Amino acid sequence: MMQHCEAAKRRVHLVNLDPAAERFEYPPAVDIRELITLEDVMEELGYGPNGGLIYCFEFLMDNLDWLEEQLGDYEDDYLILDCPGQIELYTHIPIMRRMARLLQQWNFQVVGVYCLESQFIEDTAKYFAGVMSATAAMSMLEIPHINVMTKMDLVSDTLKDKMDRYFDPDPLLLADDANKTTGSRFRELNQAIATLIDEFSMVSFLPLNIRDEDSIAYVLSHADNAIQWGEDQEPKEPNDELEDPMADE
Repeated sequence: MMQHCEAAKRRVHLVNLDPAAERFEYPPAVDIRELITLEDVMEELGYGPNGGLIYCFEFLMDNLDWLEEQLGDYEDDYLILDCPGQIELYTHIPIMRRMARLLQQWNFQVVGVYCLESQFIEDTAKYFAGVMSATAAMSMLEIPHINVMTKMDLVSDTLKDKMDRYFDPDPLLLADDANKTTGSRFRELNQAIATLIDEFSMVSFLPLNIRDEDSIAYVLSHADNAIQWGEDQEPKEPNDELEDPMADE
């Protein structure tokens, strides 16, 4: 996405909010690791990785002046916030919801992008879990939200013709598939989950193939639309030295 935006001459910056991150294809403009790292928390406090991540975000929330100062230089630009993959941060603990609301208070337009790997469709039970997690995250965060199915370039040929039922979950067919891979005692639960997905009609997925430029642009356009990006952008003032080319003569 960073490469695509740069090619399109869009001003975009990477913000790393993952204190456990180790490497990046693009150096982040803002990096939580300058404030706190998961490695230090685990070493000094003896926490495990999950508890350590929660501690890191609680520490960040206690030092919001640092984050506000870091983001202050990019208030007119497009920011991609790379967040940890620990699902509890988005479904069980209100930390990320508080973060989203603070960003909105700082006049940022925010869209949540939930990523589910395409490999999940090879096991319907895992796909069910992914859909339910997406639903929980959407309900918890309470912000504009899109769901993306990643790594579409790795989908097998046998599944490519069946992808529509996974992009827009077909509750009846998916329940039947789940029943084939789970015990009979779970059939009523499978049906209940399928019914919940159908009744809410909240979850659908956008396909993302990073080898396809049109696919990347398609996902980005949905994110833009969710935050109405560009609609209230003020035209940039020309640089002073360009305003009057005869000024130095």
